[in-house]
Amino acid sequence: MRPDFLFIGLGNPGKQYEATRHNAGFLAAEHLAKELKAGEWRNAQKFLCSIAEADLDGTHLFIVKPATFMNRSGEAIRKLVDFYKLNPKTQLLVCCDDVDIPLGTHRLRKTGGPGTHNGLKSVVECIGESFPRLRIGFGPQPKEMDLTAWVLSVMTETETKAIETVFGEILPSVREVLKK
Repeated sequence: MRPDFLFIGLGNPGKQYEATRHNAGFLAAEHLAKELKAGEWRNAQKFLCSIAEADLDGTHLFIVKPATFMNRSGEAIRKLVDFYKLNPKTQLLVCCDDVDIPLGTHRLRKTGGPGTHNGLKSVVECIGESFPRLRIGFGPQPKEMDLTAWVLSVMTETETKAIETVFGEILPSVREVLKK
């Protein structure tokens, strides 16, 4: 069935990345799928992603986790947008981690640049900047750590609890984007 809307959580595939900061988007997608009682995740190789389908207030929703690595996330999104002829401005919401936002907070924006986020850079390269995004904050990396190493390392218990509180804002954020 054709989706009316895509919620796309950015992350990296593979067991070694499951609990890392950079997989906050995947974790958000899994939370949303559970909250909406979505169907089973299915491998959609044609679109380079996994998809769970749900209904939200009469809107057919695809909850998506790209199967590409973070820096190629845009390829999966481009395939979905092109095949289903979706308008990125009104029919999708991309969710990812962000080191420029304080831990345990979030920011919803209608459009904008990718900042330092390689996943968002890939999405912008593939579909442009005009798409809503929900960023989950982790705050800056410790001064002694390289940014890449830090976002690809496992979250602390404190960080896990902090982002789980943000997950309560995912559904309201999807509804807000759908209203506009």
